[in-house]
Amino acid sequence: MTALKKFDRIEAAGLWRENPQAQRTEVIVSIGDATLVLTDLRDVALAHWSLPAVMRANPGQVPAIFHPDGAPEETLELGDDAIEMIEAIEILRSAIARRRPRPGRLRLMATVSLFAAIGALGVFWLPEASLQHALKVVPQVKRAEIGAALLSNIRRVAGAPCAAPQSVDALARLAARLPSPNGSGKLVVVRSGIEISTHLPGGTVILGRGLVEDYDQPDVVAGYIIAERLRGEMTDPLEPLLRDAGLVSTFRLLLTGALSDAALSDYAETLLRSPPVALPDATLLAGFKAWSVRATPYAMAVDITGETTAGLIENDPYRIEAPAPVITDGDWLRVQVICGG
Repeated sequence: MTALKKFDRIEAAGLWRENPQAQRTEVIVSIGDATLVLTDLRDVALAHWSLPAVMRANPGQVPAIFHPDGAPEETLELGDDAIEMIEAIEILRSAIARRRPRPGRLRLMATVSLFAAIGALGVFWLPEASLQHALKVVPQVKRAEIGAALLSNIRRVAGAPCAAPQSVDALARLAARLPSPNGSGKLVVVRSGIEISTHLPGGTVILGRGLVEDYDQPDVVAGYIIAERLRGEMTDPLEPLLRDAGLVSTFRLLLTGALSDAALSDYAETLLRSPPVALPDATLLAGFKAWSVRATPYAMAVDITGETTAGLIENDPYRIEAPAPVITDGDWLRVQVICGG
């Protein structure tokens, strides 16, 4: 898009808040390839917002407050010193809006026609085709909403996520240190219902409290987070949910943008019972290198003898030279008591 090239060198300082409970963080805002990129002062990416999904909470006012569509709790504040960036975002939002198809009868007729054509090709092909179509068209914002709704159902089994006031910000910094390639990359620690870890559509990783309470160093939990990030890259987290929910739920998602509470509740129980998918050593080692984390502590936590994880230990990319700490010792102590000690 021509408009994007015009603004690809603009940068501005702003204040980013991931949620109402988090502290505002000073960030550098730049315009990337159809995204709004938020990085900290060390040039570490904290968030990538899709430009088509950027919304403004206070049109015409300064400081301007922006948020991702469907996630008003995450905000970016741009003040008087960022007028050029504010104007650039508004111009891009307007340009994208003009190119966006208008909802209405035409969309409904196109959707109905699509399903009629697919149905004519056979009952056996339809479920898989519908699922693959859903995986292609469901946007990241909607995936995050589904992940949040799924987390609400998981709370019925695992209880409310741990959120000791002195620990929430430290957990957020751990999430920022190990960002998700797609989605929010949020971390949630639960008291029960899950022994190790799992991940949700939208990028959220759920950790059992034992991962933060039972180990002296954060490299272990960092390893489990990396493993979940990699699983989310290998298999779309929305896919097993839709396979479990079935064809009717897939249709409902495509037509209404939502899944029923019953489908989410059933899958929440399935997800908590499902063991993590095993990952090849090569995949894990590439992940540890990409996120700059030692592999050995994770390998020893998986198998204290080191016999089944010898490949990770022997080929640890940081076996000789240590990477930057995952988080500070003070933050790790705060994370360890996030469930109340």
